[in-house]
Amino acid sequence: MRNRPKHSLDPKALTVWRIHGILNTIVVWVLPFAYFILRKFDFIPHLSNWIPVLLMIIPLVYTLFAVVIMPSLQMKRWRYEVTEHEIDLERGVLFVKKTLIPMVRVQHVDTKQGPVYRRYQLASVTISTAATVHEIPALSNSTAEELRDRISELARVADDDVS
Repeated sequence: MRNRPKHSLDPKALTVWRIHGILNTIVVWVLPFAYFILRKFDFIPHLSNWIPVLLMIIPLVYTLFAVVIMPSLQMKRWRYEVTEHEIDLERGVLFVKKTLIPMVRVQHVDTKQGPVYRRYQLASVTISTAATVHEIPALSNSTAEELRDRISELARVADDDVS
């Protein structure tokens, strides 16, 4: 069996994923607030007492999962390694996904940053093949640029070897 890839993500990934978790849970919290506002102004009839309790428990559990548990699990699992002939990715929480991308299949490599990544000086590296796009998230800006340049160079060499 193949060894785990050597490199993990930047430690700031945990903070960024928790921020994304908080932003995602805002949508989940709209439902209980909408219920209580509509109930206060008698726009909806009074439902049994367990409905308001559920409307508070479900978002609390989801928030705990999305902000605390899931980012920690993702951080422990995400690994990558770039060798002369392939890119090895390992990720997943319940189901671990391992991907090997041969260098000869790489068509282009990009880095990208959203506003939260930019705030924490992080970037993602996206690797495009003919079939799909793979992403290595939450790398420091310098690591992402070095990785992008290295993959690009190795893909060019691999392409020259095939020709």
